[in-house]
Amino acid sequence: MKILLPLTRTIALASLLFATGAIAHAQDWAKARLEASPRHREYVQLKRGDRTIQALVVYPEVKNKASVVILIHEIFGLSDWAKEMADELAGEGFIVIAPDLLSGYGPNGGGSSAFADQDSTVKAVSALDPDGVLADLDAAADYGRKLPAANGKIAVAGFCWGGSKSFAFATHRKDLSAAFVFYGTGPKDVSTITAPVYGFYAGNDARVGATVPDTTAAMKAAGKFYDPVTYDGAGHGFMRAGEDPGNTNPANKTAREQALARLVKLLKEMKTPAASLDAGPAQTTAHKQAADAPACHETAATM
Repeated sequence: MKILLPLTRTIALASLLFATGAIAHAQDWAKARLEASPRHREYVQLKRGDRTIQALVVYPEVKNKASVVILIHEIFGLSDWAKEMADELAGEGFIVIAPDLLSGYGPNGGGSSAFADQDSTVKAVSALDPDGVLADLDAAADYGRKLPAANGKIAVAGFCWGGSKSFAFATHRKDLSAAFVFYGTGPKDVSTITAPVYGFYAGNDARVGATVPDTTAAMKAAGKFYDPVTYDGAGHGFMRAGEDPGNTNPANKTAREQALARLVKLLKEMKTPAASLDAGPAQTTAHKQAADAPACHETAATM
């Protein structure tokens, strides 16, 4: 027997099912690409004190030792796209470590995958303690430095919220070879930065783009290297949107292709930092000042 529902009820039910499916399967394309990758990837536990951070590590298929990239996820946590991005960079010849900065903060002590929906994930990431994030990133960098397959060069690359944290990490850590900031805001105090900083910004992202001139002036006044590039017509999050099959803005795809080529080129040109590899984090309060700058998607309430 067929049960016929009123048209309005049918539409409402379909909308609900679609919305639920969209949350669960919005990045199925990224997951499929990751699962099809031939590269070795593993999950490791990073330790700092009594805290454990889960991290994805992806290795390139190369003959020689490789540079390490610490990948900082978006405000959406360690999503399928973040994992696929890590794998893509590994495919270019780099060891990529992507820590789940929500490790232990999810329901039942889980991480990013334990949250029921995107909204709860965003709220959890926004509420993370800035000092704790830097300490977690230190754990990832320390792990990367000790890998037998690593060549001693370490870079950090972050996207969205992670872009701001990448900039903040550059104020905190002395042994970085480079910092890559994808559509993230800069810190107020840049005086302790020792690595070159490269910015990747979207032309249609005034919220973040409007902060670039002040960041440029601050970096110049402090005598720091900062090279921001803006990709016309692209929107915030173009590295993800530009490869999403559902993308409707061609500029996102173009920006992603150009930005990825630039990132890979710069990573391959990195030099071992002049600072001692034993220097580790900067022994200053710069990280506290860096946290005062509003990060991607953060509001005054979460700073």
